[in-house]
Amino acid sequence: METYTKTNETHLMSDLSVDTVDTEKHVENVDDKIKKYFTCNVCGQKFYQKLLLKTHFQTHTKVKPYSCIVSNKEFSQEGDLKVHSRIHAKEKPYSCEVCLKDFSCKSNLNKHYRTHTNEKPFSCDVCHKDFSRKSNLNVHFLTHTNEKPFSCDVCGKKCSRQGDLKVHYRIHTKEKPYSCDVCHKAYCRKSQLNVHYRTHTKEKPYFCDACHKKFSRKSHLNVHFRTHTNEKPFSCDMCGKKFSSKGDLKVHFRIHTKEKPFSCDVCGKTHSRKGELKVHYRIHTNEKPFSCHVCHKEFSRKIHLNVHFQTHTNEKPFSCDVCGKKFSRKGDLKVHYRIHTKEKPYSCDVCHKHFSHRNHLNLHYRTHTNEKPFSCDVCGKGFSQRGSLARHYRIHSDEKPYSRDVCNEEFSLKSHLNRHFRTHIIEKPPEDNASLDSHLHT
Repeated sequence: METYTKTNETHLMSDLSVDTVDTEKHVENVDDKIKKYFTCNVCGQKFYQKLLLKTHFQTHTKVKPYSCIVSNKEFSQEGDLKVHSRIHAKEKPYSCEVCLKDFSCKSNLNKHYRTHTNEKPFSCDVCHKDFSRKSNLNVHFLTHTNEKPFSCDVCGKKCSRQGDLKVHYRIHTKEKPYSCDVCHKAYCRKSQLNVHYRTHTKEKPYFCDACHKKFSRKSHLNVHFRTHTNEKPFSCDMCGKKFSSKGDLKVHFRIHTKEKPFSCDVCGKTHSRKGELKVHYRIHTNEKPFSCHVCHKEFSRKIHLNVHFQTHTNEKPFSCDVCGKKFSRKGDLKVHYRIHTKEKPYSCDVCHKHFSHRNHLNLHYRTHTNEKPFSCDVCGKGFSQRGSLARHYRIHSDEKPYSRDVCNEEFSLKSHLNRHFRTHIIEKPPEDNASLDSHLHT
């Protein structure tokens, strides 16, 4: 067996004391009849060259002789420094042959490529869940051990990884070191920037193998897939209602806590969902981004467009089993059914009046807040309901859609027509009068 000259190397240990380590004691020279290899007796990793083992051993001794001249970050291997320097040089020499995405490190390309092949070579030996990255497996494994050794010294939150604690700490410091080079929006996590960037590239690398719908985020795919499995793993501990996503449960819980953390900076109205605030804001901007391709009518909400479109198809697949009335939406049928059950699940927390429809409660609540989110762009008068604004606007447009076939007099409001019709009823005997509705038309 080949003999090597033993050399002592001095390493600075983690306890800041200087120890003399005999490198040769950590090297096992083995002749397996084919090749000689050297095994690290700390982690068991094997090398065919002694020099590679010595370089690797620096990862255990914490020696980092190579440092970046830009960020001063230190590395134990020169190759790691070389790869790191590409971050500053914006150099990305490795490209994915499927989607052409570029990477600064070949290992990152290999990991990315698994998103296309759906390869998951790392498996949890407890629950057998598979992962495409070893780091993801390591983090997942902590869910079994419930180990969270790192804690925030500001709020006390515990994290399973030191990197997660570092990212979490940016909540307190408001630090956002990652910015989009297209729109310059800043993020505290690099992963958030990567996901955001797909809004510009329209990249959707994750697809459902059941319906082939594509997604820009894997988490969105996971939540979507539960629509096929009907899985609802998150449940409310107050009412027991189950949800397919943790975010939906969090939003639902605000019903019990009455929390509405999102407020409109125009009228001050608060909302429990950020999406609701975004949609509400269109009342002030009059933005209507959804358009019907049949009649080109525009809507502020997609759901309103979907309901409207059924006026063209006349499709009403949902029918009431009590009175037979048909509806285009299942939700409308559910609300209608309350007419028969007399159910009024929505109550005003001011006067305790009950309503069968949530929209009716919202409209009623404005009588207490005196909120008038709809204003006339001619005279500036405010209204609590959009319909009231539409009726008021006829004063300026001189529109009179209601008329009577007896005297042909026209009115802008149906209530005015009804009041006028009473003058004809007074003039004639009751037996000569036809019903009120037979004389009304629009």
